[in-house]
Amino acid sequence: METRLTFRYLLIALLITCTACIVSAQPVQTSNLNYIYKPGDAGYSCFRIPAMIVTKKGTLLAFAEGRKNDCGDSGDIDLVLRRSNDGGKTWSAIQVVWSDSTNTCGNPVPVQDLSTGKIWLISTWNNGQDHEKQIRTQTGKDIRRVFVLSSANDGKSWSAAKDITKDVKLPDWTWYATGPCHGLQIANGKFKGRLVIPVNHVEAATNKDFVHIIYSDDHGATWNLGNNTPQDGTNEVTAAELSNGNLMLNIRNADRKKHTRLFTTSTDGGQTWADLQTDTTLIEPVCQGSLLSFSPSKNKNILLFINPADKRKRANITLRASLDDGKTWPYKQVIFAGPSAYSDIAIYNRKQVACLYEAGNDKAYDGIAFKLVGLKDLLGK
Repeated sequence: METRLTFRYLLIALLITCTACIVSAQPVQTSNLNYIYKPGDAGYSCFRIPAMIVTKKGTLLAFAEGRKNDCGDSGDIDLVLRRSNDGGKTWSAIQVVWSDSTNTCGNPVPVQDLSTGKIWLISTWNNGQDHEKQIRTQTGKDIRRVFVLSSANDGKSWSAAKDITKDVKLPDWTWYATGPCHGLQIANGKFKGRLVIPVNHVEAATNKDFVHIIYSDDHGATWNLGNNTPQDGTNEVTAAELSNGNLMLNIRNADRKKHTRLFTTSTDGGQTWADLQTDTTLIEPVCQGSLLSFSPSKNKNILLFINPADKRKRANITLRASLDDGKTWPYKQVIFAGPSAYSDIAIYNRKQVACLYEAGNDKAYDGIAFKLVGLKDLLGK
């Protein structure tokens, strides 16, 4: 009897040990990611470059680039959209907003005109066989072009894409990238109502990178070109309105040896810009980020920023808040500690920050995830 019990105990111990071995051999899951775009959806190999707004009706519009064949920045790329009417609990099927054969339709920047309700989507186009290097050196099959689309029914359907390149891009510019992120409509001051789209571009003669805005003062009917920043060394860019009505651009650093963000401000609605400055708090591995301002009350303005806050690698996507127009960033919350890259943010229901971001347990481009963060949780009050 004692021998049987001993054998039984040994068998149980062996099973427990083996089970522990099996469990420990499983991939480490850093977090559960709420993907709304993932490889294979709707026949796309990869989704990248998220952009998002919340409409006047409270609808979440989550844009992305649907990349047909791989995760590369060139080739057959469409602009796609998913909509949510319940704060991200459920989402519509993937909707193709703009496709042009095997060419590249990308860099979405959505903005809603709050006076008309119309939603504008500014994007770029290039021949699918051209890579950025060829466009910069003017050796490609075509140039980088700029297009605008619009929706008058809360994003359910979209107009044909209209080429506005001649209005917003100078002939001696090569590379040109809208955002990617949301645009904005100025809420206060002399330029109230102006639609603003942040852009970066490259000069052919100097190969220097500058940022600027394009804007519309007639509800999107025509688009105009603002002036460059005084200095170059810039890349992808995002914009917000500060508490005093000035505009701020927050900019990816073109210098890969630098791991901090650049910024500049404008007092004239984005026509001219102050000298570039460095924000040493907003560290980055050289990547895109997104800036957003929100005024919960007349005398309070919250500036929000999201990016992968890591100097070495694209990881640790972090949401920050400032109550002094970006002078300091005392509030922060890590959205996902693992591999992560491009992102965008919007205010939902005046109480939450909607975050749309590239992330994965293995690599940053495993999919595009969605998360809501309470403003009270972020600010600790």
